[in-house]
Amino acid sequence: MDPAVLREDMVDGLEAPPKEVLDDEAVSVAMRDVPRHAFVPDPKTAYADREHEVRGTRVLAPSTVARLLEALSLEAGDKVLIVGVGVGYTAAVVAELVGDTNVHAIDIARPLVFEARENLDSAGYEGVLVDRRDGADGLPEYAPFDRILVEAGVVEPPRPLLEQLADDGRIVYPRGAQVQRLEALSKDGNREHFGVVSFDPLLLEGEQPGTVERNRMAREDREHAERRAHSRRGWEQNWIEWDDSIGHRSD
Repeated sequence: MDPAVLREDMVDGLEAPPKEVLDDEAVSVAMRDVPRHAFVPDPKTAYADREHEVRGTRVLAPSTVARLLEALSLEAGDKVLIVGVGVGYTAAVVAELVGDTNVHAIDIARPLVFEARENLDSAGYEGVLVDRRDGADGLPEYAPFDRILVEAGVVEPPRPLLEQLADDGRIVYPRGAQVQRLEALSKDGNREHFGVVSFDPLLLEGEQPGTVERNRMAREDREHAERRAHSRRGWEQNWIEWDDSIGHRSD
């Protein structure tokens, strides 16, 4: 079937009951224009409202993308940072809304950065900047941003991202660990909530796919430090006992 027809059907489904997750007309038009099959390997299922897995990352379902962009409340010309570019689909939809040269995207996984660049170029969004960065650090060279979208779960937005928001800026992110809620936070501290979501946690350096060892969470760090401290005390104690035994034999 013609991909354009499939896109129309996909968006119609997001606007109509029982989903009704898409109300913003501009977002609707953008999602009708972006060739999703350029980002999802299987063209037969590219327009199904479900997640896909590519290179170890989740490609968000269209309904989830719609919810994120509704919460982001984009305006034409907004300068946008996307943390967690994935395969580039969300960045492409944002580019339709604000212009591709206004979209900056980062990801900690180098293979995904290359994948997103290729996908965006082939789909006609070569003006989107995609860089390999730790998402928690943002992209300070291009700040401030009118909108920041974090496509990963966090307890609170990392401070560098908040510092990179424009004065009237807005950051959208899944808040929480076990149970997450989509939240929008304005620079002035105003918070809005948009229902329950489920995202993978924001990765730090060393946690991305292909690394030998992932970084530990804060709780694991404490436990590791305690074990190391106990081990070190035992090591020192052994030497003390050894010294004592040497002194005892030399008497």
